[in-house]
Parts: sequence; structure tokens; C-alpha cells
Amino acid sequence: MSAPVTAAYRDTLVVATTNRGKLLELEALVVGLPLVVRSLAQVMPDPPKVVEDGATFAENALKKARAAAQATMMLTLADDSGLEVDALDGRPGVKSARFAHDRATDAENNAALIAALGGLHEPSLGPNPARFRCVLALIDPFSRNPEARVVEASCEGAITRTPRGSGGFGYDPLFVVAGMDKTMAELDEAEKNRVSHRARAFAALRPLLQDVLRERAEQMGRLERTA
Repeated sequence: MSAPVTAAYRDTLVVATTNRGKLLELEALVVGLPLVVRSLAQVMPDPPKVVEDGATFAENALKKARAAAQATMMLTLADDSGLEVDALDGRPGVKSARFAHDRATDAENNAALIAALGGLHEPSLGPNPARFRCVLALIDPFSRNPEARVVEASCEGAITRTPRGSGGFGYDPLFVVAGMDKTMAELDEAEKNRVSHRARAFAALRPLLQDVLRERAEQMGRLERTA
């Protein structure tokens, strides 16, 4: 039998990320649900450090979600996402945040991507097909089914060699969204939260998250009736 959930734990969604851009996007996507979004660092003074050494986005997302859920015993969401470029055989992939080196900035990763593509093709050959991919893993330590709920989505597009736009983060200035003459960095928040890989993954996750919240509300109701 699962343990009862206190109101404070029920109303908080811990996001296992140190990426402020991801946190802000997920905060916007959660709007409308009865949850307060907190980063792992906001609920723990010394959060666990997770080595993202998985071979896939799903492996890394699960690893982060399990570590954070075990440490906090709170409803936890982890994101692992990145860019896959066809001409680079799917790279940067799971190493998107570390493409230039382990502590790379966004600017360094963007420069490394342009350099890698420059070594393969002449600019006259046009844009390179690519996609952003996102995996979200949700864990409720108090659920009758404590297994992670995992969803995945992607956003198709192409890489331009000339950065455009000032919004977003990561490779957004180089990624032209399919069907739009805009890079991800040129989209406003509302546009990005309709078409991005993270938005699409969260749309798939939302009904699963709503199921978790209903289960938690039922647990609280039973607890209050027996108090």
C-alpha cells in the first residue's frame, strides 16, 4: 500500500534540472494544473549530482528523475533533450550540452556545431535536416505504481549557419523550425510553447500527470475521512 501524501508534497512538482531555460519553459507548460514548480536546488540545499552518461535521452531522463525522487520523496519531473543533426549521424544527441567540451557555454556549442558541419559540406548545399528531441520522465514516490511515466517527442527542422534571434537557449538560434521561416530563438514564448519538442512532450505527459494528481487527491480524501 502506498504511503499517504501530505498537502505540501502533493502540490509541488520538483523539476530535476539545473538549466534555467528548461525550468522556465516547464513552468509555463504546467500552468493550469494545481502544482507549484520548484527546481531541485530550491527544495534541497545539497541536491544529488547525477552523471548523465546514458546512451539515450530516456536513460538520462530516468536516471535524473529516480535520483531526485529518491532524494526528495516528492513528485519529480526530469527532462533530457538535445539536438540530432542528420549530417552528423545524430550528433550532438545526448551530448548536446557538452558538444564543445564538458563545461561548454551555449555559444561554444553553437560554434562547435557550425565547425562540425563546415567540415562536411559547403554552405551552398543548403540547410542540414535536424530535430530537437525531448524525453520527460515523471515519478511519484507515493503512487501505487511507482514506475516512471516516460514520454518522448521531437520537433523537426534544419540547421542554419547564421544564428538568428535572441530568445531561447542552447541551439535555438541555429534551428529553423519546419514549416516556419523562423529559428526557435525568433519565436515568442507562446509560439515556442506550441511547437517545441518540450511542449509536444509535455502535451503527451499532461494526461498522465493529471492521473497522478487525481490519485493523490483521492489519497488525501481517504486520509482526511479517517483522521
